[in-house]
Formats: sequence, structure tokens, C-alpha cells
Amino acid sequence: MNPWLDSVLVLLILTNLYLLGSSRISACIQSVAMQAVLLGLILLLAQPEGLGPRLLLLAAAGTIIKAGILPWLLRRAAREVGAQTEVEPLVGFTTSLLLGLVLLGAALHVAGRLRLPGQERSSLLVAVALFTTMVGLLLIVSRRKALMQTLGYLAMENGIYAFGLAFAVDEPLLVEMGVLLDVFVAVFVMGIAIHHISREFDHIDTDRLSALKD
Repeated sequence: MNPWLDSVLVLLILTNLYLLGSSRISACIQSVAMQAVLLGLILLLAQPEGLGPRLLLLAAAGTIIKAGILPWLLRRAAREVGAQTEVEPLVGFTTSLLLGLVLLGAALHVAGRLRLPGQERSSLLVAVALFTTMVGLLLIVSRRKALMQTLGYLAMENGIYAFGLAFAVDEPLLVEMGVLLDVFVAVFVMGIAIHHISREFDHIDTDRLSALKD
């Protein structure tokens, strides 16, 4: 057991719950950035015996990209389209929080039944990874604004990366670089989509697109 690692994982749980309960896009962007910082700490704390230049470089690069560059791009997109809050989500914020607690219980249950390499580092690692991934999926399907859905994608990626730390510690660089490539593509594509949606329809509510007619 690693109490420092467990403490960081608890903070990661709290950031997920905040994402589900907050309507302010800027605050949600900050929460995703905080998740990236926590993931960097998890990478270091999960392998205290193997700290080296490669591992430190990976933690620093991942943190700079996901806690600095990507949030900056999203803040810029939010300013350009004038999106400040998620006003009418498909699933309300209180309901989202309740669903989040249900997902957390499900993640703990599933993780308790799995026997994966690396689980000795922390019994919470796999559970939090699954929970973060499910929170990302919930944000994608329950929010109207494309920016919030992009944040959901980033949260889901954070969960996938945290899950990779549980049993892919021998080649973390390959796991992280592959996932970061997907994230860059997704963020740029979503940025282009957000810009065009806002320019053509004066809003970024994706559910309104279903009402388009010839």
C-alpha cells in the first residue's frame, strides 16, 4: 500500500465528481488540467523503485501537454465561441453526480474482482481508472455543448492512461504517446467542428443538429 498514491487517487475521484457537478466550462477545463497533474504524480508514485530520466521526462511531457497546451487550446476555443456555461445538459447536474456515485461503486466492484499485474501498487488504481473512463463517457453523452463533450473525451483518455499504469508499466512511453496522438487529433478536429458549428448556427449545442432539415 502507498498512502501518497492513494491520496492522489482520491483527489482524482473528486475531480471527476466536480466535472459532473459543474456547469462552468472554464472550471471544467481546469479540472481536466488538474487531472493531468495528478496523473503525472501517479506515474511517479506508482514506480518509486524505477525513477529515471526516461520516466521523469515522460511525466513532465505528459503534464505539460495535458495540463498546459490542451487546456489553453480549449480556453481559446471557449472564448472565440463565447461559451461560458453548460446551461441545459441532457442529464442534470444533480442527476449526473448521483450517476457518478453509482459508477464509482460499479468501478470499485469490478476492480475488486479483477486480478491484474500492478494491482499491488494500489487497490484503488484500477477502480479509479475505470471510474475516470466512465465519467468521460457520461460527459460525452449527457452534455449538449461540443466543448463539454471534448472535455469528456479528455477525461476518458485520462482514465485509459491511468488504467495503462496498472499493468503496462514496462513500456509506459508507448502507451502514453499513442494515446496523446489520439488526443491531439481529437482536440484539433473538435476545435474545427466547434468553430464551424458556432459560425453557421450561432451556438454549439450539438443536439440541435438533429433538427436540421433540407
